[in-house]
Order: sequence, then structure tokens, then C-alpha cells
Amino acid sequence: MSKHPSQTRNKFFGARLTSIISISLVLFVLGLIAFMGVLATELSVFVKENIGFSIVLSDEIKPNEVTALRKKLNDAPFSKSVRYISKEDALKELSEELGENPEEFLGFNPLQASMEVGLHSEYANSDSITLIERDVKALSTAIQEFNYRKDLVELVNDNMKKASIILFGLAVILMFISLALINNTVRLGVYSKRFLINTMKLVGATPGFIRRPFIRSNIVNGIAAAFIAIGMLSGLIFYLTQEFAGFQVLINEELLLIVFGIILGMGILITMVASFFAINRYIRMDGDDMYLV
Repeated sequence: MSKHPSQTRNKFFGARLTSIISISLVLFVLGLIAFMGVLATELSVFVKENIGFSIVLSDEIKPNEVTALRKKLNDAPFSKSVRYISKEDALKELSEELGENPEEFLGFNPLQASMEVGLHSEYANSDSITLIERDVKALSTAIQEFNYRKDLVELVNDNMKKASIILFGLAVILMFISLALINNTVRLGVYSKRFLINTMKLVGATPGFIRRPFIRSNIVNGIAAAFIAIGMLSGLIFYLTQEFAGFQVLINEELLLIVFGIILGMGILITMVASFFAINRYIRMDGDDMYLV
């Protein structure tokens, strides 16, 4: 008894939907890996750009010298931000922290004017700061001290390096697992049509003619799966931005679009390559051998 056409059609769409969902879940994992890499990079930049140094200025420095020094620091390639703190502002900040004014019992303001300089992330390392210190001290004789947290700089860089190695290793492992899963999903789909491939061979179809509809169909599946994965990843990112204050700061929209592009590209490339090799296997196989696989 032959199957009703609607049953055959439903079975076909069911199998295709299962394939798309399977591929989308794997692409979601790949996208999550790429997103974690982007997030780690942005977090590294964010942390490093909150590292800087301060210079203590002489009490004899004149207002015009302060302005000139501030301009030189702003124009320096390493400088992300420059904040001038006068003696009065420094006293006010210290009074707020201590809850009392040191000037009242000392009889004078013991603090000095200073400048706090924020660094671009690529300069936030001990070697660069050592060179920066030499150059900054040469800018003005009114600079008395150059201060930065060397231990903090080294700790941040060491931790970021370790985190990058761990993340890269995890990404490589998950990448191979994901590729294997997508490849198996595509191969199963082609396997179910191996007798159709054999029939096409028997009527004289060329290998290119046989491959074309299978590859096209799997590419469409890959594109559909990629958009599902992108939707899932977008939902996760939206949730994180709503639940965790400040998470939005780490989201770089341009890099996020690159991640989405990677998901789409991987969806197309992997399904195309996997279907190409899977179909070739059955094109080269004898008809009798297909009953044995």
C-alpha cells in the first residue's frame, strides 16, 4: 500500500525541520563562542582603559603652564583622558572621604595639584608605562612625581592573558564538536536519499547535476538555521543587558554584526561542504553497496 502524498510531504518537512533545528542549535553554540571572544576582548579593553597614572605638580606651577601641560598630555597618542585636580579640589575630595577637613587642624592645605591620565588599552602595560614616564617627565620641570599601580597593571595583564588562553582552548574544542555535529546532521539527510542518488546515476545524471539540488537544499537549511541561531543569541544578549547593569557598555554593535555574519557564513559554508562530500560518497558507491551502509 503506497503512502498518501500528504504523509510523504509531512515526513519530508518534519525531517527538514529537525535538520534545521539541529543545525541552528550548533550554530548558536558557535555564535556563543564568537560572542564570548568579543566580550572578552571588550572587557579587556574596558578594564585596561580604567588603568592610568597620575602626576603630582609643583605648587609653583602657573595657570598657563597647567594649560600647556594638559594640552600636551591630551595630544599624546597614549592618552585617552586627562583630568586636572587643583589643590582645592583635592582637599574637597579628601574631606568628603575622611568626613573632616584636614586644613582645619593643620592650618594649611597639605595636598598638591595633580593630573590623572587615562590610557588607551594598548598602552596599559608596564613596558609602555615605563617609556611614557620618561616622556612625561620631560614635558615640564613642574612635574614632581609620576605614580601608577605597577602591581595592578601586571595583575590585569596576567589574568587577561590566562583567560584568553583558556577561552581559545575552549573555543577550539567546541568548534570541532560543532563541525562534527553539523556534518553528521547533513550526512544523515543525504543518507536517507541515497537510493534517489543511485536512481539518478542509473538514468545518466552527471555528478554535478546530482549534487546541485542537495547542496542548494542544505544551504537553504543552513541559512534558515543561522537566522534562528542569530535570533536566539540576540535574545540572550537582550536578556543579559536587561538583567545586568553596565553590561551594555561591553556590547560593541559593529563586532556583534561581525559575530552574526560569522554565524551566517558558517551556516552556509559548513552545510555546503558537508553535503558536497556526503553526496560524493554515494555517487562513487555501487548500487548494491548502498544496502550495506
